[in-house]
Amino acid sequence: MTPHRMAMMSSPPSPSKAFDRLHPEVQRWIWEKKWRALRDIQDRAIPAILDGEGDVLISASTAAGKTEAAFLPILTAIKNEDAPGLSVLCVSPLKALINDQFQRLDLLCERMEIPVVRWHGDAPQGAKQRTLKEPRGVAIITPESIEALFVRKPAAARKLFGSLRFVVIDELHAFLHGPRGLHLSSLLTRINELNQSRPRRIGLSATIGDLSAAARWMNWRHPEEVFILESSAEKRELQLQIRGYEELPPASSANEMDLEDDKHSAIARIAEHMFGRLRGENNLVFGGRRVDVEVIADRLRQLSEDASVPNEFFAHHGSISKGLREDLEARLRRGDLPTTAVATSTLELGIDLGSVKSVAQYGAPRSISSLKQRLGRSGRREGSPSILRIYARERFVRNGDDPIDRLRLEIVRAVAAVRLLIRDQLEPPAVDDSTATVILHQTLSVITDRGGERADRLYKAICDAGPLSSFSTQDYARLLRHMAHPDVKLIEQAPDGAVMLGELGEKIVDSRSFYAIFPTDQEWRLIHKGESLGTLPLSNIISIGSLILFAGRRWRVVSVDDPGKVLDVTPHKSARLPKFESAFSESVSDEFVAEMRTVLRGVDEPPYLDKEGLRLLGEARAAYREFEIDSVRILSVGRDTHLFLWRGTAVTNAFAIALQAAGLESEPHDLGVTLPETSGDEARAIVQQISRAAGLTAQELPGFVENIQSAKYDNLISEEILRIEWRKRNEACCDEISTVARELI
Repeated sequence: MTPHRMAMMSSPPSPSKAFDRLHPEVQRWIWEKKWRALRDIQDRAIPAILDGEGDVLISASTAAGKTEAAFLPILTAIKNEDAPGLSVLCVSPLKALINDQFQRLDLLCERMEIPVVRWHGDAPQGAKQRTLKEPRGVAIITPESIEALFVRKPAAARKLFGSLRFVVIDELHAFLHGPRGLHLSSLLTRINELNQSRPRRIGLSATIGDLSAAARWMNWRHPEEVFILESSAEKRELQLQIRGYEELPPASSANEMDLEDDKHSAIARIAEHMFGRLRGENNLVFGGRRVDVEVIADRLRQLSEDASVPNEFFAHHGSISKGLREDLEARLRRGDLPTTAVATSTLELGIDLGSVKSVAQYGAPRSISSLKQRLGRSGRREGSPSILRIYARERFVRNGDDPIDRLRLEIVRAVAAVRLLIRDQLEPPAVDDSTATVILHQTLSVITDRGGERADRLYKAICDAGPLSSFSTQDYARLLRHMAHPDVKLIEQAPDGAVMLGELGEKIVDSRSFYAIFPTDQEWRLIHKGESLGTLPLSNIISIGSLILFAGRRWRVVSVDDPGKVLDVTPHKSARLPKFESAFSESVSDEFVAEMRTVLRGVDEPPYLDKEGLRLLGEARAAYREFEIDSVRILSVGRDTHLFLWRGTAVTNAFAIALQAAGLESEPHDLGVTLPETSGDEARAIVQQISRAAGLTAQELPGFVENIQSAKYDNLISEEILRIEWRKRNEACCDEISTVARELI
């Protein structure tokens, strides 16, 4: 089947006189590049930056020229500045992105006699030393390198950052949530304090679902003053296909995992299709987990060997050495050998990979923002379409199997994702779970930077503005008291009242790992009868009684060692496998789940589905009608009961905890919660209790969450504070619990 084609925007821009506003050297550089015209976002950014005084948010698709949109007018504006100190700080989330930006700006800055320097751990030391001696021009830097300057060279940091005109935030969407976003927000607040006037912020991003939320991140006090520029340029044609694959029926003695080695298995057929379509060009294949990446890359390599052709398929993920990853990235950029990288999210951000013909996704997407970012890698050449293939793998099911299996949720989720993508309906930023960790980290950093500080001034420096302002003065006092506890020794108080580093605080700050606020990948270790079974990624919510799937078996959590990240598990009495590994999956939004329901209710035949995908979707809709799931919210099947909540992951997980607190085992999943070994009457009785608000509230529910530590320094924070923060993050979800319960009955 030929991939379905669709177009997704309007017409190209008309010329304007903005070009004439640029510095003559910038104009000559553009002529030498043989640009036919400025792109629309570049044309509109020039007056916004040159004439305005506020912050500017530039939102445009990948490869739309956002870097030039910001820097052509910025370099024009700073050309004649002679004040000591950097004029522009460009913050980027990745070293590789910094190297790309440097290559794009180096020659232009050289001809304009404006220094530009890369600033990260692997960048040349000579250029950084010259900048320290005579700071001028532009520095492209990671948040971690800003932190290192504040901690190791506070005087140099004040000299470097004390006269900034602009702070450019590249890949802004990468900082809108999570610990790095909170960290950067705090660092920028500290940079503001070094300047007589606040530097203007210029945000660049291709994938922002809520531009108002991004504006609020950029300017917490006055988000309405952020000038938002959205590209109106013509979008590339999209060629799209979703391919469905049903797994083989397992032999009576076979374990489900044995199917991986069958040459007729779904994964084998997927690899064969990839091999036939992707050879001879540069492509990206994204898999959800590292094991998926390794399995797919290995099968594609084997197919190359079987066909006696050179291998073009290579794995790329965080466990692979930096040298091998960079060699693969360079091979893609050169374009002299056809290359397909099979990656996790490591190639998702805008590292320059040259011309990529197509993008493939193994498994249905769970994030529209991520899918859009990945798709933006393809079709960058003028006149070339973006090509996306989604491979949805379904279990083999029979008519008598569980309704959840028969709903074919991989196919349903893939169709829902495409619909949301076409509508450009991205999910809102997730709620951060690392506020307390970042505040502890920044407290240690500011104390080090200033050589000690009073508690009220620490709070003002860290929590006065931005997303960290949700932390109250009372909470901060609790945090400081715990940090100063004799068993913790992170801080201590001098006779004059100044807060100083304590014994443990000094050790932490002296470590090179201090600069980064994000932890290395953490996993649970699964233990049964003292034996290690292996590891699984950390979950947002785990409590005693949670059910998990591992190595093709169902396990029940019997105890949780949160500091040690160990789960003691025991085989569950039911032989039936859980329908989902949702406790260890990426979250989905309320809007995504609502769209999945719309897909199940529909009768249309999406033209981008292949023949097998259409069959699987038809079976899903038939099961939806057969079990009357549109109206039946509590469905008993055998010894289990399904509760169809039709909410996103956050609300569903909160409801699952309420059920577990009431004594019921539960499996949260995309459509709701499954209660194993529970009758419909038992389920209704508990749901009725919750609906009358006799169940747990946001005040009580955190007590039933076992893995309350999730961020880097949470082990140094009191359980009281962590549970207060959990309650604040989940208050809206907890408030919905009784509403959801009433809907069920």
